[in-house]
Amino acid sequence: MKILKFGGTSVGSPQRMHSLVELITDGKPKIVVLSAMSGTTNALVDISQALYSKEHDEAGQLIAALEKKYTEVVNELFSSETSRLKGFELISTHFDYLRSFTRDLFTVNEERAILAQGELISTALFQFLLEEKQVASVLLPALNFMRINANAEPDMEYITENIRYELNKYPGIELFITQGYICRNDYGETDNLKRGGSDYTATIIGAAVRAEEIQIWTDIDGMHNNDPRVVNSTYPIAKLTFDEAAELAYFGAKILHPTCILPAKNENIPVKLLNTLQPDAAGTIISSENQAEGFRAVAAKDGITAINIKSGRMLLAYGFLRAVFEVFERYRKPIDMITTSEVAVSVTVDNTDDLVNIVEELNEFGTVNVDSDLSIVSIVGLFPADKPGYAGSIFDALRNIPVRMISYGGSENNISILVDTKLKKQTLLALNKGLFGLE
Repeated sequence: MKILKFGGTSVGSPQRMHSLVELITDGKPKIVVLSAMSGTTNALVDISQALYSKEHDEAGQLIAALEKKYTEVVNELFSSETSRLKGFELISTHFDYLRSFTRDLFTVNEERAILAQGELISTALFQFLLEEKQVASVLLPALNFMRINANAEPDMEYITENIRYELNKYPGIELFITQGYICRNDYGETDNLKRGGSDYTATIIGAAVRAEEIQIWTDIDGMHNNDPRVVNSTYPIAKLTFDEAAELAYFGAKILHPTCILPAKNENIPVKLLNTLQPDAAGTIISSENQAEGFRAVAAKDGITAINIKSGRMLLAYGFLRAVFEVFERYRKPIDMITTSEVAVSVTVDNTDDLVNIVEELNEFGTVNVDSDLSIVSIVGLFPADKPGYAGSIFDALRNIPVRMISYGGSENNISILVDTKLKKQTLLALNKGLFGLE
């Protein structure tokens, strides 16, 4: 069985949904994971914010505008009156549910339930379309088997047991549709896997059913060697290892959710990145297959803040770094980059929540300086420690760009540098020319 995930643009219009039917109906067993239609989750976030602020009139207007959009979708999507009526009834049910929150108390739990509506609507409409086209398929509610634990991690034992139970209900069926992104938490409440979580859903399901392959379909032909939104001359990478893909996803390659590689890696299931607009394009294959050494790709992550702690107490002292890192641990703040000297340590974070409190605690150890509006640029590939030249090539390409921090040696797959965000484009262009020979 294969797992195919399609993002919001792939189901973003009636025309795209019809094209999607042709893409998945090849008679081979598969589970299709769908996101909400493009723009829907953002609209639901706006509705939630209005409700949280008790701006019920504004919330009502936003709900009406989104309902109008879906009414138009239903009119265009279906050819039979019976299917249209089913679609209108579905839309009415979901939007009556949304409107009920304009009259009741609104909490965080309700916000998660509201955000789930996009995937619930897109999958139901798509299933109605398959039924209209007389395609044998079953809609599997993700809330019946997707669950996260108290640490917001997938409860793989529960998921594996329950998705197999759901699949066994339908012997002979080879096409299943389900929702990405949404799940239940350990209290049984509707929850989610955060933005981009549909990729994660696909790889979790793939691991649970021991799929032969996981396919992530987007609107770009695979992972590129550089950011195509910033750099004109890029190309899709044919093959990546799991570790290389994970590094690229974490450090800014938007095509893939950063957490989604691990379930596939754990079960050694290849992941293909494919393009719904060019279904015949080769895309990118991510697997455990060894790759030749060298540069593979560059990615950039914005919104980085650097924190420098300088203290004479650090010199020849043990326990100093542990005490510093315990501050970040208390505030559950992941660190991306670390550099040290005899009297200073610098770290970067991508989330400034609680930053004031963190800095206040760090002041006990020495002088603290904070710099923001920075970007981490990561060069990913295979760089064996005993092979020279890689660092030289990078710094030769960046000879005219001020580099704030360097992380090298922690991994054979990643060399990272920190630059001012205003220099990010210049940095990516310089690396594209210096490492890949592309202007």
